[in-house]
Amino acid sequence: GVPTFYTRLLQQEGLDREAAKTIRLFVSGSAPLLAETHKAWRERTGHAILERYGMTETNMNTSNPYEGERRAGTVGFPLPGVSLRIADPDTGKPLAQGEVGMIEVKGPNVFGGYWRMPEKTRAEFRADGFFITGDLGTIDADGYVHIVGRGKDLIISGGYNVYPKELESEIDALDGVLESAVIGLAHPDFGEGVTAVIVRSPASRITAAEILDAIAGRMAKYKHPKRVIFVDELPRNTMGKVQKNL
Repeated sequence: GVPTFYTRLLQQEGLDREAAKTIRLFVSGSAPLLAETHKAWRERTGHAILERYGMTETNMNTSNPYEGERRAGTVGFPLPGVSLRIADPDTGKPLAQGEVGMIEVKGPNVFGGYWRMPEKTRAEFRADGFFITGDLGTIDADGYVHIVGRGKDLIISGGYNVYPKELESEIDALDGVLESAVIGLAHPDFGEGVTAVIVRSPASRITAAEILDAIAGRMAKYKHPKRVIFVDELPRNTMGKVQKNL
């Protein structure tokens, strides 16, 4: 299921090992699963969620191992036959391990192109056949792939790159916060101002000031939200993905 399924099930008092004992495997995809959700699910049910990564154009690209460490906050390793690299978004030049860049994939799982859209197809493939996924990520020292966010979601505030997922992970870990979405809105001084859209947990009265105080010192100041907006729920598509462009 999508991460939203897990966060909402975790709100149910009846969720425990007994309730989950007949389930063999829990899988998450379509959107990044927070490490905090992964940990909480394991503590409550005894199951480690298997997170993987795919898209319409490629089917599955990576997966955490069925047998082995399912590392929270990652989407695992490239599947057999799939080549995956982290590249400079503009040049396509492969980046060093640990650097953040564009996730590009190549393999028999990748589609041949967009139907009757040759120009778009050329724009989405590198000359050496790698497909440009549009997702930003990095690969850690153990080979696990981490997704940082969508390239189009990148916020450039005052000339600095801000990756929304990094800030969302910090905010979502706070008591009183159910979930958040970080976006960039027009700002007179910074070009784009980091904006946190937040759904409070039931009965929570957490304030914007409390949120800003909580992340102070934990992240560089340029990553701090210039504005905090509270909403009842985040807009989603039919797959459960948060829609930040609405």
